[in-house]
Amino acid sequence: MEHTTVIPPAEIEKQLDYCRSVAAITAQWGEKPLAFVDTYGCQQNEADSERLRGFLAKMGFGFTGSEEEARIIVINTCAIREHAEQRVFGNVGALVHVKRRHPDTLICLCGCMAQRPQVAQKIRESYRHVDLVFGPQSLWKFPEMVHGLLTQRGRTFSVEDEPGSIAEGIPVVRQDRIKAWVSIMYGCNNFCSYCIVPYVRGRERSRRPEDILAEVRQLVNEGYKDITLLGQNVNSYGKDLDEPMDFAGLLEQVNAVPGDFLIRFMTSHPKDATQKLFETMARCEKVAPVLHLPFQAGNDRILKVMNRRHTRAEYLEKIKALKALIPDIVLTSDVIVGFPGETTEEFEDTLKVLEEVRFDALFTFIFSPRPGTPAAEMDDPMPREEKLANFNRLTALQDSISEEKHAAYVGKTVRCLIDGASDDARYDLTARTPGNRLVRVVGDPSALGQFRDVKITGANKWSLFGELV
Repeated sequence: MEHTTVIPPAEIEKQLDYCRSVAAITAQWGEKPLAFVDTYGCQQNEADSERLRGFLAKMGFGFTGSEEEARIIVINTCAIREHAEQRVFGNVGALVHVKRRHPDTLICLCGCMAQRPQVAQKIRESYRHVDLVFGPQSLWKFPEMVHGLLTQRGRTFSVEDEPGSIAEGIPVVRQDRIKAWVSIMYGCNNFCSYCIVPYVRGRERSRRPEDILAEVRQLVNEGYKDITLLGQNVNSYGKDLDEPMDFAGLLEQVNAVPGDFLIRFMTSHPKDATQKLFETMARCEKVAPVLHLPFQAGNDRILKVMNRRHTRAEYLEKIKALKALIPDIVLTSDVIVGFPGETTEEFEDTLKVLEEVRFDALFTFIFSPRPGTPAAEMDDPMPREEKLANFNRLTALQDSISEEKHAAYVGKTVRCLIDGASDDARYDLTARTPGNRLVRVVGDPSALGQFRDVKITGANKWSLFGELV
């Protein structure tokens, strides 16, 4: 196992020096300049954007939700599905008008999309109003790149193919005061045949447990109540550390941090989800009784072509072991419909997994070919209409299961975290159950940020409804 490259503290200090230099430049512009950061995709991207905002704040920028008001625009992109990429290209294309009206506005494209060579080339040739393009591996050098744009003419592209590194000490500006993301590792070594992530986020590399624990302690001291540990595959955490530690061991240490807070984590890979992990979850009182465990397809031939390295039987056995330890576990998963070569008969095996496991919720997708992955080159004879028909059968089955599961909450009183204001005028607040089910709540807004008992009075397939006790 290769050891992870850690960016030396002196290099991060150099980036903070660049922040100070940029702040001296922005101070001469008159009123405080504003930054607009737009994030697509997964929680890891959200966590990356919090670090970009941290750097921007050190550079003297405030924040705005308007591209028109911004002196710097940062689009943090996702490359997982074609639809997300097309949306990004559409939005970046529209920024040409902002650039025309405000020629001094800096436009930056970063994230997983930016790391793809085809995308970087397309931006270079066809989107000449974009000033800076950089991938996830270069995020720690963001201040240096911005400083270069402000002091030299020209555009900057930092998208070299590299295995990636760990950079500690980057400032963070979080969007939320109640819930926080903590990245415990970056990258992926799994190379599922449909997935672009290992190519754009590099190899797996784990943060040191002491750095993770220091961040968690700080969050708890600041009053955060819901902390999610993030990794592309958290179950393989620690294999590259000088003193190896597994994810279950890390979970135990985070659980031992004093304070009243919930621990969540994602994402888990079935092949690495162990009995030890399940026992640790059951034993640790702060670990939320919820597991997101993607199975992707219910047919063994398809799983093999996907390079998932687990079988349907192995997956079901793990779910059975977990339910024996935590009977009220909330289970969610990912499913891809219409993988190249999948027949409708093979798709039926996926429906059987739903019926057997009875997930609380599913994230479902029709296969989207990602150039550069093995699956993009595979023969794909099933017509789109047939894939869509199968997709609709899947979502209909899951909707009925979710509705039934949610109905079982009605009449119960559940300790929930009150986490936001409701966008539905009939309810004052939103909350989350320990299993992360959304609850729309009637009650005093002063409860925001607290754990409170909520009596569940109603339910549908998407959420629960209740009132503060």
